[in-house]
Amino acid sequence: MINMIIDGKNVTAPKDTMLLEAIRGAGISVPTLCAHESVSRSGACRLCVVEIKKGNRTRIVTSCLYGVEEGLIVNTKSDRVKNVRRLVMELLLARCPESDLLQKMAKEMGIEAQPRFTPDTDKGTCILCRSCVRVCEEVVGVSAIGLFARGSRKTVGTPFMEQSDACIGCGACVYVCPTNHIVMTSTGEKRKIWGRNFKMQACSKCGKFFAPVDQLKFISKKTGTSMEDLAVCTECR
Repeated sequence: MINMIIDGKNVTAPKDTMLLEAIRGAGISVPTLCAHESVSRSGACRLCVVEIKKGNRTRIVTSCLYGVEEGLIVNTKSDRVKNVRRLVMELLLARCPESDLLQKMAKEMGIEAQPRFTPDTDKGTCILCRSCVRVCEEVVGVSAIGLFARGSRKTVGTPFMEQSDACIGCGACVYVCPTNHIVMTSTGEKRKIWGRNFKMQACSKCGKFFAPVDQLKFISKKTGTSMEDLAVCTECR
């Protein structure tokens, strides 16, 4: 076990634990948008920054990417930390001024004045956290979406923003998106996501539509399970 001091408290955590988990394990709240348990960490949102002290040196680090270390002194609420988080939040709000979640978090941080940065009007609520891209690649295994363009034009989507044959309509990207930017609609036998319509499978026992046919075909190919067996919803198995 690794021994540290976090906000004046003696804290122990297993080796190879990230600081964010150690801090939360100590009952201390740290804001974050991109740290999801289902995908690898990217440190994209930068809201989980904390101040660490090693010897006589202090610095700001991203807690979701920084591992625990013996004797580390961590401050999650110093003025320096709060100033960095406020700046990051102001930049996120400028990119996504319409996000209800960002507005709520900003208010909790005491950001209520007129923003210093000119707000964008064409980014929706996407903060470029890359969680959707990572879950599609790492968990689902199809890599149907990615990041495209550079700088202020960078965006998430399918290649050339066209319908992707790789997408199976599973909705995992919707599940991990922290700001509800990705839109998926399911109406009976159809589901629409990333500009493509997917046929839904009806349960062979109860008749309820429960999953895209393309997703079940993908699972069948990967696992060797027959489509007949997969055509039964979880409630009827």
